[in-house]
Amino acid sequence: QVHLVESGGGLVQPGGSLRLSCAASGTISDIYRMGWYRQAPGNQRELVATITSGGSTNYADSVKGRFTISRDNANVRLQMNSLKPEDTAVYYCKVTRWGDDYWGQGTQVTVSS
Repeated sequence: QVHLVESGGGLVQPGGSLRLSCAASGTISDIYRMGWYRQAPGNQRELVATITSGGSTNYADSVKGRFTISRDNANVRLQMNSLKPEDTAVYYCKVTRWGDDYWGQGTQVTVSS
């Protein structure tokens, strides 16, 4: 089992920045992919960014150039710059280990003036 704890969400004005962090604990060896997803009210959960154990990254088109994902052992972070109101959502951390997916509880990000 892998347990995930997210932090760093909050309220920010348009154009501002936030940094999300996710710490994995439990059986954390051989974690292949770590990533961030988000879900806005009335929408399906969508991919934001992922990073593999080899460092390969993948970003949603809507966040390219604004968000940066990084990873350090069992921790994954999402630096979010130039935030827009449409980035408002609950952000979830997900890790994949041997084909099994584990999700965090989510952290709210609200972009509003």
